[in-house]
Amino acid sequence: MSGPLIPSLCYLDAPAAIQWLEGAFGFRAKLVVPGPDDSVVHSQLVCDEPPCMVMVFSRRDDEFGKLQRPPQELGGCNQGLYLVVKDLQAHHDRAAAMGAKIVMPLQSQDYGGEAYTCLDLEGHVWSFGTYDPNL
Repeated sequence: MSGPLIPSLCYLDAPAAIQWLEGAFGFRAKLVVPGPDDSVVHSQLVCDEPPCMVMVFSRRDDEFGKLQRPPQELGGCNQGLYLVVKDLQAHHDRAAAMGAKIVMPLQSQDYGGEAYTCLDLEGHVWSFGTYDPNL
C-alpha cells in the first residue's frame, strides 16, 4: 500500500462546514466542487503543518452518498480523526472560540504528549494532540 490515508466526511451543510473547518481548525479549501442547491459534491481541505487532507461533501442519495451519513442522522458519530499539531494550546483556543464542543479537555496522555477531543459544528469527532505515533 502506498499513499496517504484521506478521510471523507459527510455534512448536512457542507459549505458552512468548510468555512467552519477553516476558521476552527486551520484547514484551507484547495478544491470545492459545487453541486445543486448550494451543495458540495466534492472538496479537498488541506493543512500545511503537518501536511494533511480531508474531503468534505454534502449529504446526498446517490450510490456513494448512501454509504455515509452525517452524525445527526446516525444519532452520533462512529469514527474519529486524530491530527498532530505543534501549538496545541493555540489550536484548542481557536477551536473553542469557533464553537467546537470540547468533550475531552486538553490534558497529558498516558501514552505521551497532550491531546484534546472536540465535536465540530455537526458532531464529527476530532482529536488533536502533540503525540506523533510515527516518531
